[in-house]
Amino acid sequence: MRRISTAAIHHLYRGPWSKHRISSISKTQIRKASFVGDDDTANNRNKPTIASILEQVSNGTLSIKHAENEIFHTTTMREQKNTPTSHDPSTSDDRKKEKRNSDEHETLPIKPFANLDHERASRTSFPEVVFADGKPPEQLVAILDDMAHNVNTLVKEEREGGAVATQSQRAILATRVSKELYEQISTMPLKNGVIHYHEIAKIVTVKASALHIEENGGNQDFNEIINSTEQHAGRKILVACAGTTDIPVAEEAVITLEAAGCNTERIYDVGVAGLHRIVNAIPKLRHPDVGCIIVCAGMDGALPSVVAGLVSVPVIAVPTSVGYGASFGGMSAMLTMLNSCAPGVGVVNIDNGFGAAALAFKC
Repeated sequence: MRRISTAAIHHLYRGPWSKHRISSISKTQIRKASFVGDDDTANNRNKPTIASILEQVSNGTLSIKHAENEIFHTTTMREQKNTPTSHDPSTSDDRKKEKRNSDEHETLPIKPFANLDHERASRTSFPEVVFADGKPPEQLVAILDDMAHNVNTLVKEEREGGAVATQSQRAILATRVSKELYEQISTMPLKNGVIHYHEIAKIVTVKASALHIEENGGNQDFNEIINSTEQHAGRKILVACAGTTDIPVAEEAVITLEAAGCNTERIYDVGVAGLHRIVNAIPKLRHPDVGCIIVCAGMDGALPSVVAGLVSVPVIAVPTSVGYGASFGGMSAMLTMLNSCAPGVGVVNIDNGFGAAALAFKC
């Protein structure tokens, strides 16, 4: 900008400074050199403009060197005025996000083995969830603690007037956590949250310390925590399973949905071997509050087709690995579901209750 200002002055300046006047500068040229529009306020008119500075040069009352400094100062102030400040919400949010990203790994050294996607919930509406099977306990604890640290930061920003964090943004889960793995990580307390283990679903949920309510010695029941938070705006999600051996997969779906703030209801042990059981559940299946139904089944995998033929909402079929030899670890159930003649059935992977929950959340 300094070079441009100098060039502009020398272009208009035609005689040596000893003459103390630039007779060749017309008023039209001076007006064109001004950066000030007709809609400027009275306060702006009282401030030096490029036109007024050049007019002083023309009248011989200001040297070129001083004019250069004045123009540089004027244009710099104008640029600063037009630059977004911290009061700009988008700029403020971006700065908070950058600060959060830069601070995360300063407190928790997980970078060598994990690159967490803390923005996934805001980008896709559903949070990143840890698949724990095969992870060393030390790595799992570090990842969960980093997630809790991020939620604490979100809650702090919310309390300071920032954006309100959704329930899915606050959800912290790890799936496929065996009893043995849980016992190992339970000896490594988190710095930023409290762990709760759901043994049937084999899921660990973490309540960030900023959200944890000190009640009953800090051991508040998980369902009380979930019920105390705002629920997902969608309709109720039913989770059904054919037999009791399918319950662990169904529970994986239920706990995942509840952690994300969804309203769920269980309908268990209603397989086709006793068809009257699913018929008796029709009032629940057809309730107007229901927006989606997850159906878990092994063996022949016929239950999702039966349910889909009775309801008008989407059915998400989850084949389970339950069954005898020819079930091939859930392959037969999956093929049955994929070949369903009832319309409106979507199929996820074998034993993938989590995947069914994520899909149902977005229905």
